[in-house]
Amino acid sequence: MSKYLQRRFALSEQGGKDLTRAVLACAAANVGLIFPMGLLILFLEKLLMPVTGEKGMEMGLLGFVGMSVLFLLLIFILQYIQYNKTFLASYQESANLRIRLAEKLRKIPLSFFGKRDLADLTTTIMADCAWMETAFSHFIPELIGALLSTAFVGLGMFFLDWKMALALLWVIPAAFMLSAGTRPVIDRLERREKCKKLAASDGIQECIENIQDIKANNQRESYLKDLDSKIIAVEKGTVKMETLNGSLVTASQMVLRLGMATTVLSGAFLMTERKLDLMVFLIFMVAAARIYGPLTGSLNNLSAVYSTLLQVERMRAVEEEPVQDGAETKQLNGYDIVYDHVGFSYHQNETVLEDVSFCARQGQVTALVGPSGGGKSTAARLAARFWDAEKGRVTIGGAEVKEIDPEHLLKHISVVFQDVMLFNNTVMENIRIGRKDASDKEVMEAAKAAQCMEFISRLPEGFQTRIGENGSALSGGERQRLSIARALLKDAPVIILDEATASLDVENESLIQSAISNLIRSKTVLIIAHRMRTVAQADKIVVLKDGKVAEEGSPEALYQKGGIYRHMTDLQNQSQNWSIG
Repeated sequence: MSKYLQRRFALSEQGGKDLTRAVLACAAANVGLIFPMGLLILFLEKLLMPVTGEKGMEMGLLGFVGMSVLFLLLIFILQYIQYNKTFLASYQESANLRIRLAEKLRKIPLSFFGKRDLADLTTTIMADCAWMETAFSHFIPELIGALLSTAFVGLGMFFLDWKMALALLWVIPAAFMLSAGTRPVIDRLERREKCKKLAASDGIQECIENIQDIKANNQRESYLKDLDSKIIAVEKGTVKMETLNGSLVTASQMVLRLGMATTVLSGAFLMTERKLDLMVFLIFMVAAARIYGPLTGSLNNLSAVYSTLLQVERMRAVEEEPVQDGAETKQLNGYDIVYDHVGFSYHQNETVLEDVSFCARQGQVTALVGPSGGGKSTAARLAARFWDAEKGRVTIGGAEVKEIDPEHLLKHISVVFQDVMLFNNTVMENIRIGRKDASDKEVMEAAKAAQCMEFISRLPEGFQTRIGENGSALSGGERQRLSIARALLKDAPVIILDEATASLDVENESLIQSAISNLIRSKTVLIIAHRMRTVAQADKIVVLKDGKVAEEGSPEALYQKGGIYRHMTDLQNQSQNWSIG
C-alpha cells in the first residue's frame, strides 16, 4: 500500500509510509468504535435472558462497567494514535512537499518560467500544497480507512449470516459506483473552473501592478468592468460545480441509507421465517448504525480525493520538468567567453539566434549592440546559463557552460539587469545578497565604490533602513547603484551588464558609469546597450541584427566601416540635438 500511495499522490518515500500508517490508524479507530456497540448487544442479551439470581446480575453489571471503561480507554488510545498519524505526519509531508517543489524550481531552466503562468505557479506552490495538507490529514486516510474497516466488519458479518450481510452491504458498491461514475464530469468542471480562477487572479494582479497607467489613460471603468466579469464567472462556475457535486454526493448517500431499510426488511422477513435469531438481527442493526456513519463521510471525501488528484497532476507536472545539471568542480582556463555557431529559439519556428560566433576576452569590455529584438540579451544570458543553447557551444574558460552546474557557474558571474529586483529588507541586507558571508565593513566598501553613500546617508537609519517592496523608498538610479554594489561585493571574474543605464538621467548615468568602472577592472565584461555613447570606450563591439552577427570590431573600425554601428551612432547624435520648435 505504501508504494501505491507514494506513486498515486506524488509523495516522498517517508510520506507514503506515513500515509499508510494514517490509513491503518483511521481503520483501527473506526473498528474501535464498534466495540461499545458489541458490549451493548451483550448487555441486551443478558437483559433478555431469564434472571437466575440477584447476585449474578450484580456481578454482571460490574463486569459490564469494567469492560465499558476498558473500551473507552481503548477508543481514547486509538483516537490519539489516529490524530498523531494523520495530522502530525501530514504537516511534515506538506513541509517536505513545499521544500521539494522549491528545490525543483531552483534547478529548472529559466525558460520554464517564461512558458508558465506565474499566477498558476504560485497557486501550485501555495494553494495546492495547502490542499494536499488537508488531503493527507482528512480526505485520503479517512476514505481508505473507512473502506478497510468496513471490509473487516463486513467479512465478519458474512460469517455470521450471509443473507443479512448482503442486505447490509449491497448499497456500498452501488453508492461508490454512482459517485465514481461522475468523476469525468467533475474533472472537466474543475479544470474549467481552475482556468477561470487563474484568469481572475491574473486580472487582479495586473490591475494592482498597473493601476497608475489605468487611471492615467482613463480606463478604470472599462478595466474594472472586464475584471468584474472574470470574478463573476468564477462565482457562477463555483456555484455550478458545488451544486452538481453536492447533488451527486447527496444521491450517493441516499443510496447508502437504503441499506438500513433492506437490513430491517430482510431481518423481519427472516425472523418471521424463523431463519434468524433476534440477537443476530440486533447485531446487524448495530453494525448498520456504525458502518454507514464513516462511509457517509467517505463519499464527501471521495469527491475531495478526485480534486486532490488534479492538484497532484499539477505538482507532478512541475516535478517532471527537466533540470539543469552539470559538474560542480569544472576547472576553467581563464574567463574568455566564446560563442561557437550558437543557435537558440524560445518557441518553435521563432529563431532568436542563428549561427552566432564571437569571443569576449578576459580583461576587455565587449559590447553587444544592434536593433531591438536582435538577440543581445538572449546571447548574454546564454553565457550565464539562464537558458541552454540549442545549437553550437557557449564556453567560459574553455569549458562548455552546459557541462557546468548552474549554481557553480554563477559563482563566477555577476549580472546587473536594467530592471533591478530588491527585497523588503534593509539596505545592508540587500547589498549582502551579493555575498552572504560578507562583513558589514565589506558591504559598506562596496556601497562606497558603487557611489551609494550619498543617498544612504540621507536615509533615516542609514544602512539599516528598510527600503520597501522592490526598493519602493528609492529612486531608479539609487536602486541601480545598489545592484552594482551587490556585483562589486560578489567580485566575480565575469560581469554581464544588461542595459544597466538605459532608463537613467544624465546625472545618475554618470554616477553609475563611475561605479561600473570600479566593477569591471581586469574582468571579462559583456555589456548590452542601446546608447552608443555608453559603449564608445569598449574594446570590442559586436552588432547583432535579426539573430546574426552583422558586424564585429573596435568602435573606431566599425564607425569607419560605415555600416549598422555608424548608422546607429549618427542617429543618436542627431537625436541629442533635437528640440521642440
